[in-house]
Amino acid sequence: MTLFHFGNCFALAYFPYFITYKCSGLYSEYNAFWRCVQAGATYLFVQLCKMLFLATFFPTWEGGAGVYDFVGEFMKATVDLADLLGLHLVMSRNPGKGEYKIMVAAMGWATAELVMSRCLPLWVGARGIEFDWKYIQMSFDSNISLVHYIAMAAVVWMFTRYDLPQSFRLPVTVLLALSVYKAFLMELFIHIFLLGSWTVLLVKAVLTGAIALCSLFLFVTLVHSN
Repeated sequence: MTLFHFGNCFALAYFPYFITYKCSGLYSEYNAFWRCVQAGATYLFVQLCKMLFLATFFPTWEGGAGVYDFVGEFMKATVDLADLLGLHLVMSRNPGKGEYKIMVAAMGWATAELVMSRCLPLWVGARGIEFDWKYIQMSFDSNISLVHYIAMAAVVWMFTRYDLPQSFRLPVTVLLALSVYKAFLMELFIHIFLLGSWTVLLVKAVLTGAIALCSLFLFVTLVHSN
């Protein structure tokens, strides 16, 4: 039973990545496997730099129990701007169409994040004796992260275009800010409204879906206008 539960969680977490990779044309048309691996390696380097920066300039919060360090958490979330720079670096090193650059960067980034943050917890926890819904939630969250990184890569690609129309600047900038501070906003909502785990997952899915739909609309409009 525990192995069956682990199999369900593993399939729910990893198969959407495999299906996206196969159906996006990265495998059949571009053979971009090693490009995605390079994007994943860039993700690891960026996360290492972020960890060193946070450990150096943002020590552990020592306030009272139940007190939310708003300023400290906001400043820590600002460090996620490094993800935007990392995605831009990956896309600038890959020649080709915009959608190819976006998918290579997003797939490599999201897959590396999936392996580093969820592989071990699923292997250890989902095979445990007691059933726990948190591993199903973790698997759903990995799918949300995939959508999030695809949308973020698309927004970064649009923002760095020299021919981006002036009317697109404001919405693209707002989407960039939402992409960076989404985790901070979620923590703030949890602290204020005391949301449950399933509610948090639903809110995160809705927010990520809204960002992704807005990014898709802007991307399609921009591509068709050129």
